[in-house]
Amino acid sequence: MTTVVAGLSTADAARLLAENGPNLLPQAYTVPRWRAFAAQFTHFFAVMLWVAAALAFIAGMPQLGVAVTIVVIINGVFSYVQEARAERAASQLRAMLPAQVLVRRDGAAVSIPAAEIVHGDVVLLSAGDRIPGDVDFTVTESCTVDESMLSGESDPVPKKPGDGGFGGTFLVNGNAEAEVIATGAQTRLAAIATLTATAQPPQSPLNVELRRVVRIISVVALTFGGVFFAVSLLSGTSWRNAFLFAIGVSVALIPEGLLPTVTLSLAMGAQRMAGRNALVRHLQAVETLGSTTFICTDKTGTLTQNRMSAVDVWTPHGVVVLSGTGYAPSASITGSQDAVVQARRLARAARAASRGRAVLHGDQWVAEGDPMEAALDALARRLDRADGESADADHAAGQDAGEVPVDARWPFDPVRKRESVAVAGRLLLKGAPEFVLPLCVAPADLSACQAALDEMAGRGLRVLAVAERALPGTPGPDGIWPEEPAAFERGLTLLGLVGLHDPPRDSVAEALRAARTAGIKVAMLTGDHPTTAAAIAAEIGLLGPDRTVLEGKDLPEDEHLLGALLDRDGVVVSRVSPEQKLRVAKALQLRGHVLAMTGDGVNDGPALQEADIGVAMGASGTDVAREAADLVLLDDDFATIIAAVEQGRATYANIRRFLTYHLTDNVAELTPFVVWALSGGSFPLALGVLQILFLDIGTDLLPALALGSEKADKRVMHRPPERRHLMDTRLMVRVFAVLGPVEAVFEMAAFTLTLWLAGWRPGAAFPAVGVLAAASGAAFTTVVLAQLANAFACRSESVPPWRLGWRSNPLMLKAVGVELLALIGFLFIVPVAAMLGHAPPTVAGLLVALLSMPALLAVDYWHKRLRHRTAGNPSAG
Repeated sequence: MTTVVAGLSTADAARLLAENGPNLLPQAYTVPRWRAFAAQFTHFFAVMLWVAAALAFIAGMPQLGVAVTIVVIINGVFSYVQEARAERAASQLRAMLPAQVLVRRDGAAVSIPAAEIVHGDVVLLSAGDRIPGDVDFTVTESCTVDESMLSGESDPVPKKPGDGGFGGTFLVNGNAEAEVIATGAQTRLAAIATLTATAQPPQSPLNVELRRVVRIISVVALTFGGVFFAVSLLSGTSWRNAFLFAIGVSVALIPEGLLPTVTLSLAMGAQRMAGRNALVRHLQAVETLGSTTFICTDKTGTLTQNRMSAVDVWTPHGVVVLSGTGYAPSASITGSQDAVVQARRLARAARAASRGRAVLHGDQWVAEGDPMEAALDALARRLDRADGESADADHAAGQDAGEVPVDARWPFDPVRKRESVAVAGRLLLKGAPEFVLPLCVAPADLSACQAALDEMAGRGLRVLAVAERALPGTPGPDGIWPEEPAAFERGLTLLGLVGLHDPPRDSVAEALRAARTAGIKVAMLTGDHPTTAAAIAAEIGLLGPDRTVLEGKDLPEDEHLLGALLDRDGVVVSRVSPEQKLRVAKALQLRGHVLAMTGDGVNDGPALQEADIGVAMGASGTDVAREAADLVLLDDDFATIIAAVEQGRATYANIRRFLTYHLTDNVAELTPFVVWALSGGSFPLALGVLQILFLDIGTDLLPALALGSEKADKRVMHRPPERRHLMDTRLMVRVFAVLGPVEAVFEMAAFTLTLWLAGWRPGAAFPAVGVLAAASGAAFTTVVLAQLANAFACRSESVPPWRLGWRSNPLMLKAVGVELLALIGFLFIVPVAAMLGHAPPTVAGLLVALLSMPALLAVDYWHKRLRHRTAGNPSAG
C-alpha cells in the first residue's frame, strides 16, 4: 500500500534550511568579468584599430596612434559597461519568475519557494511540475517522469512508490507525493551542472545577425579605405599621408558602438515589459514580439479570469441553481429537495475525483491547485452547508467536509479527457461530457441531459459530466490497482452535469480591438466544448464574422490545407489536443506568419518551442511550459501579450532610430575624403582622422542610447506588423539621400566659406595653417550641431520633433547637453584643439554651423510629409 508521509514541521524546516542552506544549484556558467572585459578589446573592430594604431606609431604619427588607442579603450569600456548593465537587467528579470513548490508542512499543503525546500520535505507533485530536488516517491498515481535531461531517453519513466526521482526532471502524467532526500549542491543535477560549468552558451540569433551586419559594414569600410589609399598614391600623395586617409575612411565607417547599444535597447525593452507583467526569458524575443502577425491563445485563464464558480447542476431528479461566486462556501441555492440531494451526491463524487481545493487564506477563500477543481470543492461545501453541515468549521479544524479517502486515482490526461478515482469499492469519474456520456448506461431522460448540456454550453459555461459505478474485484496483493482504468470505465451511472462559469477578463475586449487595429489575427485554441468556446468568443468579441468554429478532430491532416483554413481572424478551435496545437503552429508558419502561441500544460511545450514566440502562464502554468516559453505572463492576461507586442515594436523602432542616427554621421565623416579624392588631392581635407574619432566619441554614443530609450509611439499599434529588415530601402534613402547629404553640404559649406572669406580659391595653394584650422573647426562644429538636430529628427520616422515635445525624452536632453559640453572642450581647450588640428570657427563658419540645425529639421520635415502623402498614411516610429 502507498504511505502518506506527514511532512516536516515549520520549525524543523527552518532549522534545516539554516543548517544546509537554500535549495540552489551551483551558479550557471557566466563569462568571467576579466574575460568579458578583455573581449571588448579583441573583437574584429578592436583588432583592426589596434593594427591601425601600431602602424601609426611605426609611421611616425604618435598623435594618431594615441588617439586610435584612446578610441579603442573608450569604446571597450563603454561596451563592457553596457553589456554588464544588460546582463544585470536580464538576471533581475529572470529572478522575477515564480518558482513555487507545493509541500506538506504541519500536516497541511502549503506553497513555498523552491529555494526553501529542505531534506525531509514532502512535495506534492502534479503533471507539469518540476521536481525540486532528489526524492523518493511515497505516493504515485499513474505517474511518469521525463528524465531525458539526465538520461537522454525521450520516453517518460513510470514511477512507483519507493522509486527515486531527480531534481530538475518533470512529471509528465499523473500525481505524486515524494520525500526530498537531497537538495542544492547534493543533487545529481548539481554534479552534472558542475561538469558542464565551462560550456559556453550559444549566441542568440539576433546577435548573430547583428554581428553579421556589422561585419559586412566593416568589410565595406576596409574596402573604401583601400580604395582611397590607392587613389591617394596615384594622386602623388606620400604613402604616409595615403595611409592616414585610408585610416580615416575606415574609422569613419566602423560602427563601434552598435552591438552594445542594441543589447542595451533590448534589455530596456525587456525591463519595460516586465513592468507590464510580461517577463521576457530571451532578450532577442523582444524584437520578435514586435513582428507578431498571429496569436493563438488559450481561453481559460488568459481570456477569462480563471475564477470558476459552479452555477448550474443538472441531475435526472432536477436542476439546482447556485448564485454564489468565487470559492466561499456560502451561496443561494434554488432547486427541489430531491435535486439538491442528488446534486450533493454528484458534487462529492466530483470533489473526490479532484485534487484542487478551496482554502481559506486570511479572510479570503482562494483556489489551491486547479481553479476548476477548487470550484467543485466549493460546490460540495455549499451543498453540504445546505444540509446543515458547517464547511467553515470543518475547514478551520483542518478537515474537508464530506472528504473520503481515495484508494487509487487515474489522473486526467488529454486523450481520455476525464479523471477517475477508486473510493470504498466504487469508481467515481468526472470529465468532458462527450467522453463520459458514451461510457454511461443510457438514462431514460437522455434527451433532457443533452438539452441541459446544450443550454449550459450555449451560455458559455464549462460543462463536466460526473458518473459512478461499483468496482469489480479488489486491488492486487500489493494493494495497488492496475494502471489502466479502461476495464472499469464502462457501464457507468450518470450522476449529472455541472455548469461552471468563468467570467471573461475586463481587459480582453479592448485588447482584441487593439490587436486587430495592429493588423494581428487572433484565434482561440481551447479544450472546451465547441458551443462553450463559441459563446465565450462571441461574448468577448473574438469570434470572426464568418463564425468559424472547428473541433480538433476535424482539422485536416495536410498542413497547407490546415493553414489555409485557419489563416483568418477570429477562428475558434475547440477540443484541441497538444499535438494538434503543434500542427496548427507549423501550418500557420508555413503561411509566413510570425506566430505567438500560448500554453500552460505539460504537453504544450513542443508547440511553445515551435512557435516564434512561446507564451506561458506565470500564475497558473506548469514549469514545463514556462521552460519552453520565450515570454511568461506574470498575470496570465491576454492584454499583457498585446502590451508586450507594443513594446516589441517600440524596441524595433528604437534600433532603427539609432542606426539611422549613426549612419547619418558616417556620411558626414566620409564626405571630406570623397571631395579630396575627387579633386585629386587639390581640395583641402575638411576633417582629419583624429577629428573623426572624436566625433564618434562626442556625437554617437550618448544620443544613440537616448534614442534606444524612446517610449512607444502612440500610433505604433495602428499599423500592420513590420516585415522588413533593419537596414531596408526606406532607412537607406533617409540616411544617404536626405539626412546625410544635408549634414555633408553644410559641413563642406562651412569649411569652404571660411576658406573663401580668407582669400583662398580652389586650385590655389593650401591656405595658412591658422586659416585651415579655423575652417576645419567650422566643419567639425557643423557636424556636431547637425547631429544634435539629427538626434531629435531620428526620434520618429514620421513625426517632426516639435510634435513629440522637445522634453518628452529626458535622457535625450542630457545626452545633448553632454554633446555641447564636449564640443566646447574640443574647440577651446588649446592642447585638445591643437591635437585635433582645428581651431574655434569664425563667425561666418559658426553661422553656417548653426543654420545646419534648422535646415536639417526642415528637410527632414518635408521628407516625412512627402512620404506621408505618397504612402497615404503615416508610419509610426
